[in-house]
Amino acid sequence: MTRHALPPVRLRLITAALTCAVAGTVFAATPDPAKTRAYIDKAWTTLTRSQDDCAALTDTKVVGHPVLYVPADMPVPANVAQTGKRCGIDVRPLPRKVEQLGDIDATQLPQQGLLYLPRPYVVPGGFFNEMYGWDSYFILLGLVADHKLDLAKDMVDNALFEVAHYGGVLNANRTYYLSRSQPPFLTAMMTALLDDPASFPSADARREWLARAYPLAVRNYEIWTRPEHRAGDTGLARYYDLGSGPVLEAKDSEFYKGVMRWLIAHPKDDPGYLLKAPQHPDDAEAARLKDTSCDVRASKVCEGAWVDGYRLTAAYFHGDRAMRESGFDTNSHFGPFGGSTHHYADASLNSLLYRYERDLHDLALQLGKAGDAERWAKAADARKAAMDKYLWNAQDGMYRDYDFVAGKPSPYPYVTTYYPLWAGAASPQQAAVVRGKLGVFERKGGLSMDNRPMSVQWGDPFGWAPTNWLAVKGLDDYGFHDDARRIAAKFATTVDQGLADDGTIREKYNMALGNADVKVSAGYSENVVGFGWTNGVYLKLHQILDASATQPSPAARKVTTP
Repeated sequence: MTRHALPPVRLRLITAALTCAVAGTVFAATPDPAKTRAYIDKAWTTLTRSQDDCAALTDTKVVGHPVLYVPADMPVPANVAQTGKRCGIDVRPLPRKVEQLGDIDATQLPQQGLLYLPRPYVVPGGFFNEMYGWDSYFILLGLVADHKLDLAKDMVDNALFEVAHYGGVLNANRTYYLSRSQPPFLTAMMTALLDDPASFPSADARREWLARAYPLAVRNYEIWTRPEHRAGDTGLARYYDLGSGPVLEAKDSEFYKGVMRWLIAHPKDDPGYLLKAPQHPDDAEAARLKDTSCDVRASKVCEGAWVDGYRLTAAYFHGDRAMRESGFDTNSHFGPFGGSTHHYADASLNSLLYRYERDLHDLALQLGKAGDAERWAKAADARKAAMDKYLWNAQDGMYRDYDFVAGKPSPYPYVTTYYPLWAGAASPQQAAVVRGKLGVFERKGGLSMDNRPMSVQWGDPFGWAPTNWLAVKGLDDYGFHDDARRIAAKFATTVDQGLADDGTIREKYNMALGNADVKVSAGYSENVVGFGWTNGVYLKLHQILDASATQPSPAARKVTTP
């Protein structure tokens, strides 16, 4: 998701949770899984939003009068019009019907605002007061685990509504996200719901819902096969935002100024993101900057993004936007501050798309669409072959993201090497070798993003619920149950420790320390409270741990090389 400056948040249980010093020794608060579970039980309510609730319509990331936009191809629902009057919110239709992602240029809207969704939804927490794309999958896993199936179905129906009316599952339901999606988990959300027999009142209701949902899932998949999302001629996909220039949700230029200051201080590490340019260009120079950097006349953020004679290139802004679509904002894996993300066919996205294709194959069979199922099986097979060719590095024993512009793999490991296991794209031999690389990432508190401490939040020593869950589930699915349970226990204990220390659940954690002590000095620095995907993953981790407590652990399979 996209990170922004955090407004003041309510501190909770500080005096009870802070560590205390006794006789010169510091003792950490004692973690208690029962307290974590009780916190999550309450959090589902506090994190649920509905668009007839005035508090759900505000956006701390945008200055101005709140606006709620409804699709141009549907009338304004009566309850929405009433809510607008009651809450003092302007309700407006979008200027045109959206056929595909990027059809509406949000820079041309008179005011940024919330996009209407028909059903309640769970937000991540803190200032993330909208329904986010990939967060929603991990939130949904928790809702299903907690038997909150009506709300889980609402989440999936809202995602399908976004596809039908806004061109795809969005980064989140705000107008400034109309140019990008997020990691594609839609079919995984659908199957998590469909696999629980209590989700639908009857087999006929289940089939009717699937018949409506399937074509929308296909439409969402097509985002990733558009030319803009192709990773050169590799047959793989890349992240790519369909807009240009600084992101519209940026309140000011400070993030971009920070990028420039770092690049100026580290000239050898600049991939070419800096551009010599005046602070106050004349009209001719401003016209050139629209192509080489960004539109200083139209964007206050662009205008202010100047440091010591430099601006950022248009290519950097494309990479920055792609990084935000990837969800890994901010990282140092795809160039400094993720500024070359659009140059990579990465293991995470293509693993998700392989799983998406396999899911569509299975869903098509359930609907009796044998021809579709065969097409999806062939697409998945072709993607796996391309992943083996470009992403699998037998020498390193990892999946490595591939820079298709430079024609070479990333030189750095990333925890997304475990995504192919979650997706089922790895052979047993590949999975065994990747399992043998756990030591690169495993720390006291779980799996770190990488082994390069660069002071960015999607890097060492920090770890996140989504990446830990996907690795744990992948290892467990391939038979490495002991590894899965060990990492599950580490991350769950880290969440428990964080709650014991400060009374809340966070978006990210310190894997080296096994707590929520996260100090980020490059890029976004806050550790937001809430937190939806951590809550959901915690429940799933405990399903694995609780099951292991009642049955003996099978021996880990023998590690072999391909």
